Amino acid sequence: MNETTATLLTYSPLTLFFAVILLSYLLEDLAIISAAVAASQDVMSLPLALLTIFIGIATGDLGLYGLGLWARKWRALRGFLLTKQSVRFLRRKLRTHAFGNIFLIRFIPGLRFVGFCLSGFFRVGLRPFLMAVIAATAIWTALVFTAVYQLGEIDWINRNVSWGLIPLALIALFVVNRVAGRKLKEKTVCTD
Repeated sequence: MNETTATLLTYSPLTLFFAVILLSYLLEDLAIISAAVAASQDVMSLPLALLTIFIGIATGDLGLYGLGLWARKWRALRGFLLTKQSVRFLRRKLRTHAFGNIFLIRFIPGLRFVGFCLSGFFRVGLRPFLMAVIAATAIWTALVFTAVYQLGEIDWINRNVSWGLIPLALIALFVVNRVAGRKLKEKTVCTD
């Protein structure tokens, strides 16, 4: 057992539970990766790690929705946004195809903050918002968490890389997001 593992083992599961939730509010991919590595290192139980991530991401997304609702109270902001043609287009899209658009926003790098805040600002129904967020969060978390957890379970990686898997997985996820974002932009430009 190395020094890092020994230090982490001294924290209670409740402390790790809240630490991962707070981390998910700041950097959710890092939180998913950290929880998966913690579970693969037996610092957190697998069910607790998954529950923690899910609670952190879902409550964070709900907080963004609430931030959008709160922003509606500013008359000047409401007037400014609602006079923009592009914002009216987004409002129409979010209201008419709420589930599908909110679901897709989860997977497009850089759109989550704006998209979820606008969902609250435009008063998209809370039910379709939550259903889309829960479905997309379950899929995204399952994909990333499972991949990192499986890597962490490999004996060689567990012995030689251990907690170093966190920055490696984060870099890999960053690269994948960048490539996917670039491909999506190219596809959008080609279809316009």
